[in-house]
Amino acid sequence: MIRCIGMTDENTIEKDISIQDVTRNKYKWFWVDFDQPTEEEINHLSSTFNFHPLAIEDCIQKLQRPKLDYYEDHTFYVAHSVREEEREIIRDEFNFFVNENYIVTFHRTEAKEITNVWEMLKAGRNTDVWDTFYVFYQILDKIVDNYFPLIYKLEDELDLIENNTRDRSMNNLMSELFDIRNMLLNLRHSVNPMRDLLYRMLNSHHLVEIKNRREYFSDIYDHLLKLAEMVMSNREVTADIRDSYLSLNSHQTNNVMKVLTIITSIFAPLTLIAGIYGMNFENMPELTWKYGYFFSIVFMGIIAFTMFLWFKRKGWFK
Repeated sequence: MIRCIGMTDENTIEKDISIQDVTRNKYKWFWVDFDQPTEEEINHLSSTFNFHPLAIEDCIQKLQRPKLDYYEDHTFYVAHSVREEEREIIRDEFNFFVNENYIVTFHRTEAKEITNVWEMLKAGRNTDVWDTFYVFYQILDKIVDNYFPLIYKLEDELDLIENNTRDRSMNNLMSELFDIRNMLLNLRHSVNPMRDLLYRMLNSHHLVEIKNRREYFSDIYDHLLKLAEMVMSNREVTADIRDSYLSLNSHQTNNVMKVLTIITSIFAPLTLIAGIYGMNFENMPELTWKYGYFFSIVFMGIIAFTMFLWFKRKGWFK
């Protein structure tokens, strides 16, 4: 679907215009949105707007890294939005062709960020502040703002894992922990390139219109810096929780092994004595002694008790 909106010289909004109308220079600026376009609609990128083939190729190919490219009469941008789907972070790509006279947006998935800005513009309030770069700012701002709920949700899940108020098993907790760690990794793959994109935009000498609105785009950059720090700190938390659980598991295993070692050490000499007297040779001493059985039992008891006292003195039971 292609939808178009135009701003006249009198700062009035004309809605639901055709793509042929926007190319007749009757508008101060216009916005064309390629919303999940068909192959026939994609052809308008070259036939109607004459965009560079490399930029069109970037639109068609999926999941380009967030970037900007300079062309003769416009700048091409790639940005990523994120959403959660079945415990996975899904990245959606947005493409922008922007100059003073038009903004063309291209996306292959449903984009609530673009729809929100579209409805804001159609409402017709404060039309004098709207231009192509302000539309671009509003969309980027909403894309970045939608990163925060995901990270806040993951932080809450980490708190539940760390506190473990439900006394869940360690195997289940570790499985959830690695899921969260993987989701944070996917978020980092979007946040860091988006941060680099905004840094390039703010420090480019070619983008005069963005420099004139530096305070707006700087605010988005600050949000991305905060997001990058949150992702990094939460990944460190997952590493700390993982190491704590592994250390606790190792400690519990060592305690079990220590108990088994003590038991084995105590019964080893008793087993030796029992083994010797279980060989049933004819000429073994004490086999015919009347008190031999009772003596061997008492002797083994003395050995076991002596070893128990020795282990206790060494602090093995602490």
